[in-house]
Amino acid sequence: MKIETLILNDFMLFDKAEIEWSKNINIICGENSTGKTTLLKVMYSLLKPMSIEKRGVTTKDIEEKQVVEKLQGVFRPDGMKVGRLVRRKQGSSRTEFAMVFDNKQKISVGFGNRQENHVDIKSEQMSPFEKFDAIYIPTKEMISTTEHFVSLYDEYHIDFEEMYYDLAKLLDRPLSKGPNTNEQNEILKSIEEIMKGQIIQRDKKFYLKIKGEGEFEMGLLSDGYRKLSMILYLILSGSLNKNAVLFWDEPETNMNPGMIHPIVQAMVQLAKMGVQIFVTTHDYFVQQEFNMLTVYPELNLDGLDIRFMSLYRDSESNAVMYEMKETASGLKNNAIMREFDAIYDREQGIIYGS
Repeated sequence: MKIETLILNDFMLFDKAEIEWSKNINIICGENSTGKTTLLKVMYSLLKPMSIEKRGVTTKDIEEKQVVEKLQGVFRPDGMKVGRLVRRKQGSSRTEFAMVFDNKQKISVGFGNRQENHVDIKSEQMSPFEKFDAIYIPTKEMISTTEHFVSLYDEYHIDFEEMYYDLAKLLDRPLSKGPNTNEQNEILKSIEEIMKGQIIQRDKKFYLKIKGEGEFEMGLLSDGYRKLSMILYLILSGSLNKNAVLFWDEPETNMNPGMIHPIVQAMVQLAKMGVQIFVTTHDYFVQQEFNMLTVYPELNLDGLDIRFMSLYRDSESNAVMYEMKETASGLKNNAIMREFDAIYDREQGIIYGS
């Protein structure tokens, strides 16, 4: 199941938006407070309750309860009141948002700004659930802290958004039975060659085993290796498969720039396997690694559809706007390139005294 369209009306920063996504890779950029992470969160909040983990006998009341709880856990509004996610206006207001999938199924959600724990859900042409999973990788890596996180989250009020809990539960899964698919073996080989080792889970702790050097606990590895280790284990456990949708919020966080290329190549391999990917970024290197794949066809022999989205504020109304292009260089409002050009101009001013 792939997300084809996201429709937002009066949801948080967004007035009206109807965004057509790629079934392969989507790169979302923009200045702070323009809604990049909001887009990931709202799609995840709708998709996760429908995933394989939540499958089973359900009713409309159960569906509404699951979506409410996921919106509350992911966005964590004050007092857990979902109405606080409605775009702020004077008086009463209401949000309506929906996702359309590639099989033309659609799920719509609506609620008012005074609502606390109820939403209206409408499902159109919804057939029995396909086998899929929604995976959200937040800015903080989790593989080095998985050991006790799930039990602590279950028993105490921990001020972490629910994506961290969901990811920790996925990392807590045992390895899947049976042989890997050819696609899985290809990406596993690619990542293991980059890392020069294999991932081992023992007593809910993760280690990188390097031939001739021994085992290294995750806390001793750099963030780049931890993130690649996380991807590797999610593949080995069967969570990241051809039916998965991956949301990755700023993969460059705490990352050595030298690790950006391997991380991007890992995502490219996942997309080839069938994973639909959504990435937010502030990073020039992340954006340009993907942009090269679109500008130079010889780097993208599989013809992956990569789309670049820019979020920005209108200079007059201050409203959040967006544009979608097939190349990053085609974006008119590219905050990353704008700052890159600005720092170049400042340096030239110093050199030439202008």
